[in-house]
Amino acid sequence: MQRFKPVLKPSLLAIAMAATTLSMPALAQSQQHPEAVQQLTDRGVTIVENFEAPGGMTGYVGTMQGRPVAFYLTQDKEHVVVGTMLNNTGENLTESKIQELVLGPQNEKAWGQLEKADWVRDGNADAPVIVYTFTDPNCPFCHRFRQAAEPWIDAGKVQLRHVMVGILKQDSLPKAATIVGADNPRAALKENQKNHGEGGISVDRRIVSANAKRIRENNKLMSSLGLTATPSTYYKDDNGAIQMKQGAPRPGEMEAIMGSPEP
Repeated sequence: MQRFKPVLKPSLLAIAMAATTLSMPALAQSQQHPEAVQQLTDRGVTIVENFEAPGGMTGYVGTMQGRPVAFYLTQDKEHVVVGTMLNNTGENLTESKIQELVLGPQNEKAWGQLEKADWVRDGNADAPVIVYTFTDPNCPFCHRFRQAAEPWIDAGKVQLRHVMVGILKQDSLPKAATIVGADNPRAALKENQKNHGEGGISVDRRIVSANAKRIRENNKLMSSLGLTATPSTYYKDDNGAIQMKQGAPRPGEMEAIMGSPEP
């Protein structure tokens, strides 16, 4: 707007500028970034927050293509350094900021979406620990994760809520729809697990026709969360913070995800 010669009186100009600021906050915000930072936003980085960083620098955290990113503006405001900052003891100063300002809020929002999603409960409804996991019926790593979780599920400590998706093979969606649309989805899920080595559950075309949309909605949810692998699992840590593990958990990670030592 500054390219045009103003013809308004000063008081009216101030009012017009205030109205413009309210109607276009994103534009106003972007104009406040130093040019070095603007170079990154022009390349697709969405800034979530900035903070004071060591050495007189300003830290920034945000996302790019759904993934967290951190960078630091030098004191002269002429350069940005992208990546992780360590102190003189080797402590990662960037990871905690990404968790606090980016991943934490993202995961909290995702948890609310998962609660409202179309999932199949695996385990006792009264189990105190809830774990959400995106499951493709053809996914071998989902199958192994379920096997690893079995002691906690059988002990009544955990209910694993499977958000069924169909992304890996051509018959993944039909199998997932057959499971969620069954008269007893929990039994259908168990059948797929039991027969996983032989191809899993048999597809029921009648059920698929009526329930394919439910799986497509779960696929869309998974994509909107920036997830690209199954299983992708959300759980609460000891402090009640929502954490996310993409891919099959390692054996040493199971206790944290399940919320207790193996029964």
